[in-house]
Amino acid sequence: MVTIILLVLTALVLSGVSVDLVRRTFQEKLIDIPNDRSSHTQPTPRGGGLGFIFAFAVTSAIATFFGASLYLLVPVWLILVPLTIVGILDDIQGIPAAPRYLVQLIAASITVFCYGAFPQPWLNNLGLPGQVIATILTVIGFTAIVNFYNFMDGLDGLVGGCTAVQLGFLAIYFNLPIFWLLVAALLGFLYWNWSPAKIFMGDAGSTVLGASVAIALLNNSGQAVQAWSALAIVLPIIGDTIYTLIHRLIQKENIFLAHRSHIFQRLNQSGWSHSQVALTYMGITLVIAILIGAYGSIGAWCSLALTVALILVGETYLRLRNPSMAKSTDY
Repeated sequence: MVTIILLVLTALVLSGVSVDLVRRTFQEKLIDIPNDRSSHTQPTPRGGGLGFIFAFAVTSAIATFFGASLYLLVPVWLILVPLTIVGILDDIQGIPAAPRYLVQLIAASITVFCYGAFPQPWLNNLGLPGQVIATILTVIGFTAIVNFYNFMDGLDGLVGGCTAVQLGFLAIYFNLPIFWLLVAALLGFLYWNWSPAKIFMGDAGSTVLGASVAIALLNNSGQAVQAWSALAIVLPIIGDTIYTLIHRLIQKENIFLAHRSHIFQRLNQSGWSHSQVALTYMGITLVIAILIGAYGSIGAWCSLALTVALILVGETYLRLRNPSMAKSTDY
C-alpha cells in the first residue's frame, strides 16, 4: 500500500514537471492556432500528452521492481507505444487517416491477442465462427473508443478529467492498481490543461487514453456481466460522439470533416465555460461509476437511461437557448 502511494505521488509530480517541460519546448514550435472550428481563442502548444505518458511509463517500470506483473505491463506498452509514436507524428506534421487507422488496427489486434475478445455470451454456441465475430467486434470497438476520445478532446480538461474518473473506477472495479499511476499522471497534466489551458494533450495523448480505457475494460477475466456493466463508464464520452455522428449522418454531412457539433461544443458556444462543461461531464461520469459500483448491471442500465435522458435534456436546453443551435451542425 505504501509503495503504490509513493508511486502515485511520483507519477503526479513527474507528470506535472514533464508536461511543463513539453510546454516550454513546444510553445513556439508546436502551436495549435485557433480557427473557426476551435473552442479556444489563444494560440496554445499541444503535445502535453507526452508528459503524462512519460510519467506513466517511468512509474510503471519502477513498479515492476516492487512486484507489478509484467504480464499486464508488457502488453500495455506494446499497445500504447505505436499509438504514441503515430500521435506525435500526427501532431507535428499530420498523417493521413489510412495509416493512422492501420496502426490502431494493429494495436487492437495486439490487445485481443493478449487479453482476448470482449465477452459476448450470445456468440459462445457458434464455435469458431463465433470467436471470429467476437474478435472482429472487439477490434472495431477498440478503434472506435480510441477515435471517440480523440474526437472529444476539444475543451480544456474534458477528456483528461473524464478519463481520470473512468480509469480510477476501473482500477477499483477490476482490481488494476497499476492504472492509478496513469490517473495520477493525468492529474499532473490537468494542472496545466485546466481552463484556461496552458497546453493541449494532442493526438498522442487522446488516443493513448482511449486505448488505456479499452485495455482496462478487457482486463475482466472473461466475466461477461461485470465487463458489460463496466462498459457503461464510457457513456459520457461515447454517448455524445455516437449521437453527434448519427445526427450528422441524418443531415448527410461528411462525418470526417472537422466540426463543432458535439453537445459539449454547443454547450460552450451557448455560454458555458470550459470548466463548467468539463465538470459536468466528470460529474456524470462519477455518478455512473457510483451506479455501477453499487448496483452492477442494473446500475449500468440506469446509466444508459440517464445518458439518453441527458442528451435529450441537452438538446432541449440548446433549442430553448438558441433555436439555430439545435438544428444546425455547421457553425
